[in-house]
Amino acid sequence: MEKHAPPLAFRVRPASLQDLIGQEAAKAYIEEFGKGSRSSAILWGPPGSGKTTVAHIIERLFPDDYVPLSAVTSGVQDLRRVTGRAEATDTTPIVFIDEIHRFNKAQQDALLPHVENGRIVLIGATTENPSFAVIAPLLSRMRVIVLRSLKSEEIFLILKRALADEIVRGLGKHVAEDCIEALARAADGDARAALNLLEFILAKVDKALIEKDDLEGLIKRPLYHDRMGDYHYDLISAFHKCIRAGDVDASVYWLSRMLEAGEDRLYIIRRMLRMASEDIGMAEPNALRLVMSVKDAFAVLGIPEGDLALYQAAVYLACAPKSNALYRCEIKAREVIERTGTPPVPLALRNAPTRLMAELGYAQGYIYAHDDPDGALDLAYLPAGLENTTLYDPREAGFEKKIKEIMDARAKAKNDRAGSHRGAAGKKG
Repeated sequence: MEKHAPPLAFRVRPASLQDLIGQEAAKAYIEEFGKGSRSSAILWGPPGSGKTTVAHIIERLFPDDYVPLSAVTSGVQDLRRVTGRAEATDTTPIVFIDEIHRFNKAQQDALLPHVENGRIVLIGATTENPSFAVIAPLLSRMRVIVLRSLKSEEIFLILKRALADEIVRGLGKHVAEDCIEALARAADGDARAALNLLEFILAKVDKALIEKDDLEGLIKRPLYHDRMGDYHYDLISAFHKCIRAGDVDASVYWLSRMLEAGEDRLYIIRRMLRMASEDIGMAEPNALRLVMSVKDAFAVLGIPEGDLALYQAAVYLACAPKSNALYRCEIKAREVIERTGTPPVPLALRNAPTRLMAELGYAQGYIYAHDDPDGALDLAYLPAGLENTTLYDPREAGFEKKIKEIMDARAKAKNDRAGSHRGAAGKKG
C-alpha cells in the first residue's frame, strides 16, 4: 500500500528562527530561549498564526528536553509522568501543551506548583483569551506572547517558499504570481489555511500553469469566528459602538462581518433591541418596535432572505436620534434604591380593600388625576425623603424633546400650584 506524504503545511513548517516569517514578539521569545532564558509562556493567537511552529522551533533547539502534550488527549496522569521524570533527573522538561484552554481548572491547578518552582518550563498554545481561558495564578507566572493574524504579503512569502517543496516541484506545475496573491488574501491571515488551499489547488487544477482565473469557485473559505471567544465579543462591540456613533457604513460593515462568519442572528437582534433602549430610548420610540418587527421578519424568512431585515434595522438605528437618558435613569434608580433601601409606600398611594386598611389611613388623601389633574399635583408620589428626586433627565433629541417639554410643563404647573398654596396660607395668617 502506497504511503501518503504528510500535508504540505507540515512539510514546510519552519525549523529555525530564520525561517519564521512575521511574529516579531514570538521571534524575540525564541531568541531569548536559545540564549538560556527559559521562561514559561502562553502563545496566544488565531488559527494559523504560528503557535505550534514556535514550539516546533524550540523543540529543534532542545530536542532532549521537549515534551509535547495535547490538552485534548492528555490528562493529569500524563502531567504526573512528566513532572515525576523531572524530579528524578537534573533536567528541566520543556512541556508544550497545545490548546491549553481545554484543560479544566483542576488540570491547570496541577501545573501550578511545577511552574512555580521551576521544575518544568511550560509553553501553552491557545486561540482563546488567556484572561478567561487560563486560571489567574497560573497566568501570573507566565508570559503572554501575542501572535497576530499574518498579513497577506507575509502569507505570500510562505506560499512562494512552499512551491520549492520537493513533492510540489515533482508535480511539474507552476502557479502565477497573481494566483498566489489571491490565495494569500483568501486565507484571511491563516498560514495553515493558505498552505492547505495551495495544496488543494495543485491537486484540483490539471494545468501546467495555474492562473488566477482557475481559482474561481475553489477558494471560498469561511471567515474565522468563534461563538464565545474574543471575535464574538469584539465584533458585536464594534457594531454597537458604530450604531451609537451614527456611522452607517461602519455599522453595516461590522454587521456583515458577523453575518458572513455565521454569527447567531437572534443574538445580533437581541443586542439591537438593547441598543434601541440604551442608546436611542425615547428619542425615537419606534426603534424598539422596528427591531421587534425585524425579529418577526427573520423568524418567517430565515437565512439568507431574512438577513436583509437586519441590515434595515442597523441603518435605522445608526440614523436614529440618540439619547442614553433611559440608560442613565436605570442606573440612577438602582443607585437610589441601593442607598435608601425600602421606604414605605405613601399611604395615599396604597389601596384600601378592607375596612381595617381604610382605618389605618390607606388611600386617604388620594386624588384621582382624571377628575382633578391640578389637585393630583399636590400628592407626594415618592417615599418620604425622596420627594424631590430626579431620575429621568430627557435630552432635547428627537421625540425625547417633546417628553422634556411635557415634564417641564408639569413641573412648572406643580411649582405654580405650590406657590399659590403658600400665598393663600400667607393671607390666612
